[in-house]
Amino acid sequence: MRIRIVDAFTDRPFAGNPAGVLLLDAFPDDDRLQRIALEVNHAETAFAHRLPAGGEADWALRWFTPATEVNLCGHATLATAHVLHTTGAHEGTVRFATRSGVLVATPQEDGAITLDFPTAPLTAVEVPDGVAEALGAVPLSVFDTGPNIGDLLLELADEKTVHALAPDLRALGAYSERGIIATARAEDPSRGYDFVSRCFFPNVGIDEDPVTGSAHTALAPFWSERLGGTDLTGLQASPRSGRVRTRLRGDRTLLTGRAVTTIEGELLA
Repeated sequence: MRIRIVDAFTDRPFAGNPAGVLLLDAFPDDDRLQRIALEVNHAETAFAHRLPAGGEADWALRWFTPATEVNLCGHATLATAHVLHTTGAHEGTVRFATRSGVLVATPQEDGAITLDFPTAPLTAVEVPDGVAEALGAVPLSVFDTGPNIGDLLLELADEKTVHALAPDLRALGAYSERGIIATARAEDPSRGYDFVSRCFFPNVGIDEDPVTGSAHTALAPFWSERLGGTDLTGLQASPRSGRVRTRLRGDRTLLTGRAVTTIEGELLA
């Protein structure tokens, strides 16, 4: 079977978030999917197969980290849509059947792809004991992001604090199901982004995720309320870095970005 490595939420190779993408005839057993994801060893590997015509979705889609299957993944969905369009396997809008319901990916005229995802429900919570020490910064506010994402969203004082984070990853794992989203307002919006974030997911085998589409379904409503706009751009300030354009539409969030295929090969095992 063909396997591709796609850099998502970037327009250049070796940036953004890399994902493995495999288009299959059907899903093999879960153990094989997990072993392939461990071998690929990127934040996510996406597995997809075509569904019969006439249903509510065109392709079935699942996502695996090197350690576990996850409920929602933005960058690997973007990567899969990119592979479908660039290989001719699917034209136009594609509907994916996933653990988080039907997700839609629509190609744009400029080459970007827009994902239609459920907006994460945010619930304000008290600052957990010890989280400031584990993160290495004192949060201004803390929000639970709901079951699909399973993170804590921590608002920090400023952009410089987000860039400087060097957290105790083992300690961070005690505070949420997946991990921590750290975010702050952009210091200078004229640079082309409105807020910054970094994402640490030790509980699913990812120390720091380069660019996290699913996190932006929580970041979009959080910053839309504070900045007074529904159309925003987020910079994920990981070493690889990447930008996600967000548009809040009530219980749905649109995520727009580009992707680049960097490696294509054959899985022999």
